[in-house]
Amino acid sequence: MRAVIQRVKRATVKTDTGISSSIGEGLLILLGVEHEDDEKDVSWLAKKVSSLRIFDDKEGVMNLDVCQAGGELMVISQFTLHARTRKGNRPSYIRAAPPERSVPLYELFISSIGYETGKDVKTGDFGARMDVELINSGPVTIIIDTKNRE
Repeated sequence: MRAVIQRVKRATVKTDTGISSSIGEGLLILLGVEHEDDEKDVSWLAKKVSSLRIFDDKEGVMNLDVCQAGGELMVISQFTLHARTRKGNRPSYIRAAPPERSVPLYELFISSIGYETGKDVKTGDFGARMDVELINSGPVTIIIDTKNRE
């Protein structure tokens, strides 16, 4: 499971039907699920993301997590996070899990991070073509892969 976490001032996701959801200051989490991912990956990632201290305290030091900062959460599915670009110029997405595998884990991640933070989690529409607008604050962008727990 791979996540790109961005500290944002605001973020909005739009689909063909209009605005799907938006948040103010908080975390925008782009989430990709691969074939080998399971519930253990979801649990570890939800705990890790919810406790990342990437918001400024009163002294301007990144020392607060999303809850302490009063931030909001948005999770967007993004299978392209598992792109392989080793050969040629057309990325391969063979490692990305198919919807029957990824949808349950995506939904479990949403509920898990909601549980960890006690917050409502905004989302996009899984599998839909979406336009995501954001203002990255900092900029702060963190990449986490559950198969490479650094």
